[in-house]
Amino acid sequence: MGNGTSIGRVRGLGPAKEGAHHWWHQRLTAGSNLVLMLWFMLSVALLPAYDMETLRHWVGQTQVAVPLILLVVSTFYHFRLGLQVVIEDYQHDETHIVLMILLNFFTLAAGTTAIFSILKIAFTAGAAL
Repeated sequence: MGNGTSIGRVRGLGPAKEGAHHWWHQRLTAGSNLVLMLWFMLSVALLPAYDMETLRHWVGQTQVAVPLILLVVSTFYHFRLGLQVVIEDYQHDETHIVLMILLNFFTLAAGTTAIFSILKIAFTAGAAL
């Protein structure tokens, strides 16, 4: 029944000695994405209008900007974990390393850009344009 020692099987450690860490993070981010996405869709649906000024004022509120940033972080981390599994399962040569580096750079750049955009709107929401 499986590899490793019996204590390793009890602790959930497989041949890679990483256990269920990756699987657990994937499930946690999926749950947080569900909750935060429901909050986001409900909040947007309850807005009185969808013009730029209303959205700018909405994002400028602390109780909106913080969950939006949490949504971005959770979504991009979940995205990275999922694509990491795809790369590890289907790339077995040296391109595996290159694709993992590109995935990390892309995820960091896109997430940072999204967070910067939210913060810029939040901190300049009250300023005259």
